Amino acid sequence: MKSFQIFLNESKNVHMEHFEDSILNLGYEGGEQALEIIKSIADDLIGHSRGRVNITVKWDGAPAIFAGKHPETGKFFVASKGLFNKTPKVNYTNADIDKNHSAAPGLAEKLKIALKYMKKLGIDNILQGDLMFTSSDLQEVEIDGTKYLTFQPNTIVYAIPVGSDLAKTIKSAKMGIVFHTVYRGNSIENLKASFNPQISALKRSRDVWFDDATFKDVSGSATFTKQETTEIENQIKQIRRKLNSSKSFLNSFAAQKDIVAELKIFINSKVRQGALPGAAEEFITYMNDKMQASINNLKTEKAKSRKMSVKDKLISYLTKNKSKIDKAFVLYLDLISLKIKIVRKLETVKDIGTFVATNDGYRVTAPEGFVAIDKFKKGTTLKLVDRLEFSKQNFTAAKNWTA
Repeated sequence: MKSFQIFLNESKNVHMEHFEDSILNLGYEGGEQALEIIKSIADDLIGHSRGRVNITVKWDGAPAIFAGKHPETGKFFVASKGLFNKTPKVNYTNADIDKNHSAAPGLAEKLKIALKYMKKLGIDNILQGDLMFTSSDLQEVEIDGTKYLTFQPNTIVYAIPVGSDLAKTIKSAKMGIVFHTVYRGNSIENLKASFNPQISALKRSRDVWFDDATFKDVSGSATFTKQETTEIENQIKQIRRKLNSSKSFLNSFAAQKDIVAELKIFINSKVRQGALPGAAEEFITYMNDKMQASINNLKTEKAKSRKMSVKDKLISYLTKNKSKIDKAFVLYLDLISLKIKIVRKLETVKDIGTFVATNDGYRVTAPEGFVAIDKFKKGTTLKLVDRLEFSKQNFTAAKNWTA
């Protein structure tokens, strides 16, 4: 199937993967990892913690901010994701920010604020966090008769009752950030990331409100009842049976990285429409139309003939395995259903209100989601997000910090 590489988009995935995509990325092994992670989370929510998985809250912040001590110069710097460009964009001064980010004045303004105030925290390594607000972003609004201090870094509007201790702390700050990753290494090129950084050693400053992303159930409300526990256990058993019966195909399909990449694009297009994948036939039609459009844009008959051959082989492969792909889609949807049960339980714990701004005011919404970090399998970090609730909004959201 490597011949498809000349035709399909092959891109490096630099984002955290969705829970259900485990079976697309790693086949049977990915499905087993996903089930083990869910089982461990469920055990935690029952009260039988195995200590395998850390849960963090996925805050809907933007932009991503990197800050700390440069491993080679020892000087404090801030950066955006341009830190990992071939030529890293490292900002020690406001002049560096103007030079590196002149095309994005909104981002440059945020970086200048971070440069000025985050050095007060005494960061020894490099921390990555999501910027939640700067002082100019804070607004007081009334929602359903209650006055809130609000900020909207991306899609979700975060709201804290006016007059609360947290609102007073945030209102006096110049910026707010939630840290989720720490980087260590002796150069930018060989930095290694670890999730869930320990931030207790950071110096406190009234100018910077900061927190980590660790899930905190101080109320004890996120626990499963006996009936819910039984339902989760039965669902895991059913999914495992389907996983075992499709083991061979899942492994062979996951090895076709180009097709998997296109399938993810297809799934995201469905999510934008408020739907999830249903039948293999729809994906086959999507691929046929996409590849034919590409062929139609070619100028020479030789090139058209060569890529038509590639298209025919791919469509033949997908059609031949249509029933197996249908079964994989059913398994995919089962994993989503299982994930949503966990997400709904975790969502019962909220320290800060979350809303979505609409033309008619504000609508209550859930947090963006959660992240499961498998401590036994380093590098296994999966997003637990209700894609139809959040991802569709995120695809179409205006990111005002890029202006």
